[in-house]
Amino acid sequence: MRHLVWIILQDINLLILLYFLSINSFYLITSLIAFRFLKKYAKRMKLFDANEVVAITGSPPITLFAPAYNEEATCVHSIRSLLTLQYADYEIIVINDGSKDATMQTLIDAFELKAAHRYPIENVPTKTVKQIYWSAIHPNLWVIDKVNGGKADALNCGLNYCSTPYFCAMDADSLLEPDALSRIIRPFLEDERTIAAGGIIRIVNGCEVNGGMVTKIGLPEKLLPRLQVLEYLRAFLAGRMGWDALQATLIISGAFGIFRRSIVAEVGGYSIGTVGEDMELVVRLHRHCLENKIPYRISFVPDPVAWTECPEQRKILGRQRERWQRGLVQVLTRHRKMLMNPRYGRIGLLAYPFFFFLEMLGPIVEFSGYILFIVALIFGSVTISYAVAFLMIAILLGVALSIAAVGLEELSFHRYPTTRDVLHLFWLAVIESFGYRQMLTYYRLKGIIFAMRGVKSWGVMERQGFTQQVSK
Repeated sequence: MRHLVWIILQDINLLILLYFLSINSFYLITSLIAFRFLKKYAKRMKLFDANEVVAITGSPPITLFAPAYNEEATCVHSIRSLLTLQYADYEIIVINDGSKDATMQTLIDAFELKAAHRYPIENVPTKTVKQIYWSAIHPNLWVIDKVNGGKADALNCGLNYCSTPYFCAMDADSLLEPDALSRIIRPFLEDERTIAAGGIIRIVNGCEVNGGMVTKIGLPEKLLPRLQVLEYLRAFLAGRMGWDALQATLIISGAFGIFRRSIVAEVGGYSIGTVGEDMELVVRLHRHCLENKIPYRISFVPDPVAWTECPEQRKILGRQRERWQRGLVQVLTRHRKMLMNPRYGRIGLLAYPFFFFLEMLGPIVEFSGYILFIVALIFGSVTISYAVAFLMIAILLGVALSIAAVGLEELSFHRYPTTRDVLHLFWLAVIESFGYRQMLTYYRLKGIIFAMRGVKSWGVMERQGFTQQVSK
């Protein structure tokens, strides 16, 4: 019996090592691919003037959707940022999704909103619209006040009232850089097959914000948001850049993405049955185009930037990551028909299996691996070879990936101007795997459990407000 238990444990340990090797090796490959493409991209962008390109090719009209729920602390700064965008033809539709705080009154006072009429273009079902407002001082600013229905419902409401060929979905607490629209529209101008594109999300905590614009970039004062800066760099530059190079982008962040309105309306808008509505829409667009043999392209563009506030408290971070994992589980189980299905090309045979087995189910394997490793150490049953392999594959390879992400940032965009900040990012890449990654694994595991239990709540994200985001 003892021998059988030992064999089972050995098999489990082998499975755990295989998981760490698979996910870290794949991200190492995408990092190398991203390095190659970012190097070419950065060289190309030195000669690229976003405003000049738009002036030559024309600026297709864009409507920005900014869903707001209890965003009293940040909504005015965010909208002022949107009003300063360097783009010729755009509208802003803020959708107040039944906020319980003073978000609506704050908007009315700040932008001199007046009740107005606007007729819907689409008829996607949404919660009741209570009133539509138009700004007397900013003619391209509209606000829709509606009954609470969640972010997806708010986005669908914006879709109904959108009259432009493209819309940009974002969060009401995000700040776009002045040339963000001019840069993110580029894939649509270069390739008429493009139906969606996402930009990069960066952490605003620790930066100075004046007049709705980031005027000085710095790292947050606290360790938790600093670690998230590193995590975002790895996710976008090493992860999504690599997936884009493979033409297998499966996620566009809900904080900053642009879509062709007609095809989103064609597939029925955003799904209200998941907390991962941003990923679900992208997966459904892939599925719709592949099933109907529609030529298309979904892209990631690394230089258009949206700045967003990240959680500074562990419990808020935990809620966020639980929700993200729940959304991932809901999306991938809903569209499981695509898994390993040749009909869906590289999405079904490459991207979907990666996210299904390594990102969705990974926390179960990873958490078990950490627990079994600790138990084995306590009872002295772990072999030296296994201990070395575990540390090399699970820890050191993870450190190497984070260092690579900082390197990609420095070689391509160099957004953090001081040597001190860059060196600190490299230091964070070393310490991240000793506590932070394990904590996130725990939260993601809870997200899987909550998804299995059918938990639907969005959770609460407490905001400090951009005026407090000042670097030290």
